[in-house]
Amino acid sequence: MSGADHDQAACAPLAVLIVDDEAPARERLRDLLGDIAERQPTHIAGMAANGVEALALLEREAVDLILTDIRMPVMDGVELARHVGRLPRPPAVIFTTAYDEYAVRAFELAAVDYLLKPVRAARLAEAVAKARRVRPPADEILRQMAPATRHHFSISERGRILLVPVADVLYLKAEQKYVVARCLAREYLLDESLVQLEEEFPERFLRIHRNCLIARHAVKGVARATTGVDGEAHWVILLDGLAEQLPVSRRQWPAVKDALGV
Repeated sequence: MSGADHDQAACAPLAVLIVDDEAPARERLRDLLGDIAERQPTHIAGMAANGVEALALLEREAVDLILTDIRMPVMDGVELARHVGRLPRPPAVIFTTAYDEYAVRAFELAAVDYLLKPVRAARLAEAVAKARRVRPPADEILRQMAPATRHHFSISERGRILLVPVADVLYLKAEQKYVVARCLAREYLLDESLVQLEEEFPERFLRIHRNCLIARHAVKGVARATTGVDGEAHWVILLDGLAEQLPVSRRQWPAVKDALGV
């Protein structure tokens, strides 16, 4: 690429999605992007009030950059960034927040960039310029930044993101390179580690086997079962709405018994 071609690509307008639960904040960012258009050309691909709305918009519009608040109802900005990172071509992400604590953590973890509210035009121009040349933050960084645990798991299907409420998952089971998330209606494949999921959701999921976590709220009871040619008895977990019985390993049984109060 020649120098002229590189300069032209660097100045090509970026499609921007603005995400904030407060309408005045969305409008201010839109106006500021207009103010810096000569230095950093952009066009507004859409505006959303939370992460779920943003993901729905991304199904219809491809964007280059997301400007998102952190603290929002339904789905916060960090969870949104984690889901967006699973897209085939994830956009860059710039976080906006009124809280210094997140800014410090973001810079320590080398996130794309952070803007403290009230956002200033010059600072926004710097962040947009940086977003043109850096990759989105890794999921591990976002996980450490998260102000709260996720409310949804995300699955990339045919270039779109399918959201699965964490509260709907009855168990998580490791199978080869994936983790199966079982809900009442169907199974989903997560491209995540069972160990990381256990660390992220210690209050919601309980390990019963080296390859399985169960949702504590879904446990209907425990029972003795026999399997194999020797008919050896072992404990199994019974879950609401599922006929499937999940075996508890000998190693995990004491912890499971204590956690379930049986």
